[in-house]
Amino acid sequence: MTPDLPAGCVIALLGAHGTGKTELANALAARILQRGIVATLVADVSHEWRVRERRSPNAVELAAIAREQTRLIASAAEQGVVVADTTALTPAVHNDILFNDDALYANALTAHRGYAITLLMALDLPSSIEEEQRDRVDASLRAAFARSGTPYSVIHGRGSERLASAWNAINASAEAAGNASSRGRIGGDQRPWFWPCDKCSDPACEHRLFSDLVARRP
Repeated sequence: MTPDLPAGCVIALLGAHGTGKTELANALAARILQRGIVATLVADVSHEWRVRERRSPNAVELAAIAREQTRLIASAAEQGVVVADTTALTPAVHNDILFNDDALYANALTAHRGYAITLLMALDLPSSIEEEQRDRVDASLRAAFARSGTPYSVIHGRGSERLASAWNAINASAEAAGNASSRGRIGGDQRPWFWPCDKCSDPACEHRLFSDLVARRP
């Protein structure tokens, strides 16, 4: 099944380091192009910066990275569908964790609300990254989604299984958005909620796991 992805639709992939985000972003972009849909893959600016500079960015540099990530996504959206290998939320989370500074969240979430589909990578792949570090990034992303009311799908599996999981989530989101439109829901956020729990697929359970994180934020 080919989802109904209108021009300007942004599919945003988020996740901690080592969760297969980049590999999946490339696979999704390729599949969308194979379906005859104009699509652009927007790379992770933060990753490219680290590779080029051979160090981690400071707070000022993270702010610039966040702005550039948002700019590139917006520019690509003018051409067709976008598969974004992260958004400005990634530098916002790193700025919060590394420098105890949450100043980048506001603009990052404002931009993210305009993205049609958000896919969060599950922590089910083997990785050389410390488990505590991945857990903290994952929890911070989920807390940001909860505070802003951003719907998302958690993507599990390896290789083709992970791609199939993401493709199913995209199809479900596109179908739900189409159903909402056909019922005459005009204005506001028409995107469906996708909030499956990593352990039991119980949305209430998922909410309990992260409600304490949400409560700590103003």
